[in-house]
Parts: sequence; structure tokens; C-alpha cells
Amino acid sequence: MTMHCYQCEETNNGEACTTKGLCGKSVSTAKLQDQLIEAASQLAYATLEIGDCPKVDDLIRTALFATITNVNFDNQSLRQLFTCMTNEIERYTPDAIPSVIRTDILKSAGVLTMHNPDRRSAKELLIYGVKGIAAYAEHAAQLGYRDPSVDQFIRQVMAALTTPLRFSDLMDWIVKAGEVSVATMALLDKAHRECYGSPEISEVSLEAGSVPGILISGHDLKDLAQLLEQTKDSGIDIYTHGEMLPAHYYPYFKQYSHLKGNYGGAWWQQEQDFSAFNGPILMTTNCLVPPQESYEDRLFTTGPVRHSGLTHIETNPAGDKDFSALIDLAHQCPAPEPLETGHIVGGFGHDQVMALADQVVEAVQAGAIKRFVVMAGCDGRSDERQYYTQVAEQLPQDAVILTAGCAKFRYNKLDLGTINGIPRVLDAGQCNDCYSLAVIALKLQEAFAVDSLNDLPLSFDVAWYEQKAVAVLLALLHLGVKGIRLGPNLPAFVTGKVADILLNGFELKGIGSPEQDVEAMMLGR
Repeated sequence: MTMHCYQCEETNNGEACTTKGLCGKSVSTAKLQDQLIEAASQLAYATLEIGDCPKVDDLIRTALFATITNVNFDNQSLRQLFTCMTNEIERYTPDAIPSVIRTDILKSAGVLTMHNPDRRSAKELLIYGVKGIAAYAEHAAQLGYRDPSVDQFIRQVMAALTTPLRFSDLMDWIVKAGEVSVATMALLDKAHRECYGSPEISEVSLEAGSVPGILISGHDLKDLAQLLEQTKDSGIDIYTHGEMLPAHYYPYFKQYSHLKGNYGGAWWQQEQDFSAFNGPILMTTNCLVPPQESYEDRLFTTGPVRHSGLTHIETNPAGDKDFSALIDLAHQCPAPEPLETGHIVGGFGHDQVMALADQVVEAVQAGAIKRFVVMAGCDGRSDERQYYTQVAEQLPQDAVILTAGCAKFRYNKLDLGTINGIPRVLDAGQCNDCYSLAVIALKLQEAFAVDSLNDLPLSFDVAWYEQKAVAVLLALLHLGVKGIRLGPNLPAFVTGKVADILLNGFELKGIGSPEQDVEAMMLGR
């Protein structure tokens, strides 16, 4: 058995993983995920004419999220989800023969079933963008926020992929996906702010306490809220990890004095971080690395993330989760081993930055700030990603970094100073909060009265890893941003005509050396 997976930046030799994913995904898991994508397309096609149907939309979003890199490594749960999908397809196509439906799905599943290389590239770019949109929409749905137009777009795209599409048709869908990505991220931004308050500038401790703790990683703020409430007055500290760091910026979570601080770094460091933590770990949403023996009996999953052999915390019919198993285990564990000292500062969402707008504009007009560099996106394991640390270190003192996502762990603990009291690293939050960077850029465009975002003293030097980042890229292209640097490597699935459009039409470019790129960005190139 072989696979063909090239949806993430780490794909083997920059081409495709064919015998095992570098993420740890097996061939059988990859094939099940391919089948889920095809089943989602068939279900979308079968239900396209029925109008609003939350049950179907929830199922399609769940299937798409399950196929994102570092989410679901559990074949049993993938098979169960596939069965749910095919059962729904059969329900909406009562005259069809079930065995024929399943056979058609299996035959059509997989990247290489599209033979034309240009259409294949466009199709995969579209699918990966829609996966990212589905993930953002799912985060919002967990908080009770839905946009029927987003769900309808996902269903329309997935249904369209069951039909023979011309290259131009696929490109039209990709352009629309950028627009919908912006709307979806705006929906999630609204959900977070209305549920937990607008992020505010905050100091986050990096130090370990002396009592047992629970570590929570991933992205789901609702899981954190329930965990904090259930551990109140329990004598257990709660620590964030990876993309959960920005939870400390929200006013709602400040009421819990036992939210101790952040422990460790980005998702790919979890093997060392989880081993040192000593207590139980709750993994929410994506960014799971297949666990090591040193901590697998302490690692719990919830939401879309799963791995065979790990205890999964389900949601009850009321929408709540019972974390008592983690709490009981925490009482039996020693306190975390200290990893770091000090603190870091973040919380520069769009509301907070707009409160500083006069200060920022004045600093630009006075020449104290010469350039804003958006260094948002994902972190990863490759040594090439030291590039982002080196760029941050080499940017002159009159440059400000705007960031969101775990890419910030490459430089957010460096002492880069301030400009007129404004920190040189402005962290807007999770990758889920990249919308804030778009809002900030649009507000700067308004403040400086320029015709385009490309006329601002603003450069984009973006790191990517998985499919949420693809959705963000399409959103930036929709907003008209040109000249984005994307690294550490350009996507393997962007080839032929698609590459020509992105590299020439949108001036997308790869990264060079830190020295060359810093010089070019400061010159506006």
C-alpha cells in the first residue's frame, strides 16, 4: 500500500509522503482520510438542494477537520465517521445501492485520481483552503456561532468537486474561498470576543508552580473555560501550551487565579514539554504529535483530535465535558519541572491595537517606525525555520513585527525592545486570530489614506505548515495583498498554471536568506 499526501509543508522531499507521513500518519490512515474527503463531496452533492441542514453541515465540517494534518490518527474513529457519512448519503439517495455508493467513493478517493496536473493542483489548493475554512467554522460553532452562508459555501464546493470542473471553474472557486475565509475568521473573532471579551495587553508567566497541574494545548477556548471551572479551588494549577497561550489575553480567563501561565513552546516541542510537565495533558483540536511512552498514559484528547490508545473526552448531549479523569490523575502527579523563567507580553488584537492607533501613526510619521512586518502563521520542526528567528533578530530597531499563530514561538521570547513604548512584537493571538492582522492592516490603510494595502509600509513574511494556513493565504490574496513571502518552502501542491498565477499574478515568493529578505522588506520589496 502507498499513499500520496502533500497537504502540509513537511511533505517528504518537498514532493509527497508515499509510505508514511512525516507527521506520523500511516498509509491506512491517509487512505481513510482520502475516503472521508470523497464521502464529504458525495454527501454535499446528495444534499445540495435541500437548503439549510445543520446536521449535514456539522458532519461535513467534522469530516474535513478530521483530515487536517496532526488531528486524527485513530483509524477506528475515522471508519465510524465514514460509516456515518455513507449512511447519510444513502438516506438522501434512497434509490441507490449502498455497495455501489461505497465502491464509487473508494474509486474516486485520493489526490492522484485527478490526472490532469494543473486541475489537480487547483483542486487540492481549493480542498485545503476549504479544510481550513471548515476548521475555523467548527471552532465558532462550538461556541454557538454559525453563518449559514459559510456552511452553504462548503457544501457547494464539495458538491462541485464530484463533477468534471474546468481549470477556470476551480480557480473561480479558489477566489471565492478567499472571500469566505475572511468571513469565517470574522465570525470566529466575533465568537471569541463576545464569549470571552476583547484581548488586552497581558503579561504571561513562563514559570512553573509548586503544586500539581494540568496542561492544555491546541486551540479550543471553550474546553479551557470548562476545565478552569471544574478545577476551581481544587489545588491544581492550569497551564497553557502552544496555541492555547493567547487564552491569557482574554478578560474572561483572568478571573481564574489558578490559570498559572504558559508552559513550553510550539506544538512540535510537545514531546519534550509533555514529558517534563509530569501531570495530565489535554489536547484539543489540532497539532497533536503521536505520543511518546513517557507521557502517553497522561495524555487525553477531546474534540476532533484523536489517537489510538489515548483516552478521549466526549461531549455530552448538553454540550459539556467531564474532566474529572484528568483532575483525579493530577492529584497523583508531581508539579511540573521548571523549563523557563520570566514572562512574555501579548494581547495585541485589533481592538487593542486600534486603541494605540494614534501612537502608532505618530511613530510612523515621526520616522520611529519605518516598517511593519507580518510574521504570522505556523511553526514546525525543520531547521530551516530558524530563518524566522534570524529575521526577527536582524530587522532594524525601527521595524515592528505583527504576528499570530505559533510561528511567534521562533521569536516571542527574544528581547527585541520597544519603539516609543510600543513593543516590537505585537502578538494578536492564535492562528485562529489572524483576522486581527487583516483588520489592523485595513485600519492602517484607512489611517494613512492609501489606495491599497500594498501602499503601506507593510511586508508579509509568513510561515505555513497546514491547511488553516492555506485558508489564511487565500484570505490575504482576496484582500489584494501582493508580494507575500511564504516559507520555509512553497507548497508542493502548487504547480503548473496555479504556480504561474500565484507567483506572477499575486507576486507570491519563497524566502531567501534572512539578510537578503530583511534588506528587501525594509526597501518595500
